[in-house]
Amino acid sequence: MGQCREGLRRQSRLKPNRLSQIAALRAFRSAAKPWALALCACIWSTAAFSQEWPARPIRLIVGFGAGGGTDILARVVAAPLGESLGQPVVVENRPGAGGTIAAHQVATAPADGYTVFLLNNGHAVSAAMYKALPYDPAADFQPVTMLATMPLVVVAGPKAPYADLQALIAVARQSPGKLNFASVGVGSTQQFAGVLLLQLAGANLVHVPYKGTPNAIAAIQSGEAHLLVEVAASVLGQLRGGALKALAVTSARRFPALPDVPTVAEAGIAGYDVTTWYALAFPAKTPTPVVARVNGAVRTVLQRDDVRKQLTSAAFVPETSTPEALAAHLRAEIARWSAVREKAAIEQQ
Repeated sequence: MGQCREGLRRQSRLKPNRLSQIAALRAFRSAAKPWALALCACIWSTAAFSQEWPARPIRLIVGFGAGGGTDILARVVAAPLGESLGQPVVVENRPGAGGTIAAHQVATAPADGYTVFLLNNGHAVSAAMYKALPYDPAADFQPVTMLATMPLVVVAGPKAPYADLQALIAVARQSPGKLNFASVGVGSTQQFAGVLLLQLAGANLVHVPYKGTPNAIAAIQSGEAHLLVEVAASVLGQLRGGALKALAVTSARRFPALPDVPTVAEAGIAGYDVTTWYALAFPAKTPTPVVARVNGAVRTVLQRDDVRKQLTSAAFVPETSTPEALAAHLRAEIARWSAVREKAAIEQQ
């Protein structure tokens, strides 16, 4: 009883501000308990999920049809990636609208690690080209890793009078609008790559869109069109067979499959560096441990000699990245192609 009285005396001697501090501390502790419990539960739940994942097959969504470059890459990587993760990785093609249909499907999928997107640079071009997409091309995705890159090739017809890219650009500068360049369609990566080349070169060629790569190549071969910037895998056969003439490759370094062909920068257009890139991304808010695990598995897969051989034979250059580096790359690509579109006054769709 005496101890209780002494405690009351001590408390009564406390200054009012000290009493308010004690009351605030007690209130904070009381309020913090549920928050702390929720945080612990969240951490435990994420850890438990990541240990159990994957418990079923993983869907790899591809925004283009079977047999194309993106599909080929997906199928080369899917089987060994599934072996590394312990569950099959099943390729699902969702072609249409330049890959935006597939992107929307992934953006709205559950963030549970069972839906992954194989996107390419067309994802960034679409962000620049379309006024209103049903998803945010950056915020609605959780980048995982780069998979591969591939340069484009600047080509002319086999009988074109231009010995190199410099000669063609010289003619275009002397006679603006006299020459034209072909692409596989308005809003395509090939068109934007060609537009950027001409912007940096200070040359004016008329853009002529064709329906698909075969028609664009046929126009170049016949002389109907004078220049084409096309993905390497689509023209390697014709280049090696003499049906097309390579003027330059668009990457910063020479392409191993075409070692004698100079880069655009070597041809005199400084600062030009464009590659087709391919990467993996989950829906936004996918658990970090899952992202890290897939990133590590991809690194392991791309170190395998058999996988690298298959990719290089298909003109891919295997390449990985951190999720953070891929996120920065995606934002930079969206900004770059948006600036190209605005400068060229290409109408958004």
